[in-house]
Amino acid sequence: MSTKKRKYLDNYIKYGFVPLQKGDTELSQCVICFKTLSNDGMRPTRLERHLITTHPEFANKPKAFFEARKESLKRAKIDSSGVFRQQTSNIVEASYEIALLIPKNKKSHTVGETLIRPSLLKAAELVQGKDSANKLSYISLSNDAVKGRIDNMSQDIKATDVFEVVLNFFDENRPLWDSLVRVCTEGAPPMLGSRSGFVNKVKKKSPSVVVTHCVIHREALASKTLPAEMRDVMNLAIKVVNFIKTGALNSRLFKKLCKDMDSDHQALLFHTNVRWLSKGSMLGRPYELREEVGAFLELQRKADLYEKFQSEGFQLSLAYLVDIFEVRNAINQKLQGKNINIIPQYDTIPAFMAKIDHWKSRMEDGNTACFANLDSAVSIGQLDSELRKQVIAHLTELKAKFIRYFPDLDEKRKAWKFIRNPFQCEVADVSDGVQEEMLELKFNSSAEDDFETLDLEVF
Repeated sequence: MSTKKRKYLDNYIKYGFVPLQKGDTELSQCVICFKTLSNDGMRPTRLERHLITTHPEFANKPKAFFEARKESLKRAKIDSSGVFRQQTSNIVEASYEIALLIPKNKKSHTVGETLIRPSLLKAAELVQGKDSANKLSYISLSNDAVKGRIDNMSQDIKATDVFEVVLNFFDENRPLWDSLVRVCTEGAPPMLGSRSGFVNKVKKKSPSVVVTHCVIHREALASKTLPAEMRDVMNLAIKVVNFIKTGALNSRLFKKLCKDMDSDHQALLFHTNVRWLSKGSMLGRPYELREEVGAFLELQRKADLYEKFQSEGFQLSLAYLVDIFEVRNAINQKLQGKNINIIPQYDTIPAFMAKIDHWKSRMEDGNTACFANLDSAVSIGQLDSELRKQVIAHLTELKAKFIRYFPDLDEKRKAWKFIRNPFQCEVADVSDGVQEEMLELKFNSSAEDDFETLDLEVF
């Protein structure tokens, strides 16, 4: 059965895409980053998603802006000498090289668009002129572009490469492989491959090593669940933020409005897809400044955005999202820091899962007291039954995700009872090979005194 081929429509230019013919198939090409989407990807929702997520700074540009880009792209392609293709290749290569330097120097991905790109353009304009600056302006260094480049490069990293670095470290610093107790990975295939994976290579050097999947990474993956309705609310909030933040004029006008209204803040915040939980900070600000945002949208005559943003359903859903992201941000922070290891982390996760059950039970009774912003909003309005179902469904799915990513909680916490407090442990709680040593330690009064005064890591 043949697949129906999609046709490019003229109004797709408002998403920054132009048609591109490949054989007898019509594709769509972004006029900003030149990325080509498949024929199946030629849908308004996917084109708009690419624009909003990959080029948020251009999300609110008028149609005329993309028309101008289209003409520039068309003129460039007319060049039969192949210069355009060569220039595009160089631009992409430059983007990859800079994207590689950013993590190597332990810098945030945002430095690409906030510092490096403006510096390149200014230097090029001063030294070589505006034409050179215009050429460099095509180098994509947005948050998502840098993240995408890094992800692409990471596909080429093999277990051998990683193991070679670790092997060099052991050769230079002379630690014994037998002293290696545990290896923690983020769960990528090159790390866990059964034959050629990094872990398998390490086990050949240290057969008794224990392998774990990073707790913080698992928690972040489990947190990335959101029902479609709430994702729509989050996307609308992002759209509002982009409208106000991406234009210099809008940013200045909004800042002045906030100042005139004596607001606690005078700016909204961007988020980055690289860090999912950064959306919590981004969502909290428009909710705090909801009166100012509503007034600004009305002044700018953005009727569609204004009506959706001001609707009671949106405000209640946004309040819940702010609450749940704040809680999850707090959990994420609790899993990090000095003297934090897997034992307290495995106490934090089940406590959070128990709270999810508690919140779900109270929501089923229509009690919103667990969520401060939602509870405050409901005291003014009315909790919609549909929103209550969405919250309950979200909490149910969230709990299921944590169970999936942490299937060994009870088993590990029981096994670590001896480590947490050997003086309140029974001989049956430890393996046969260390039972006699455990008894000696349990009745060592000096060791018990040390245990009372020292941190667990030091003890």
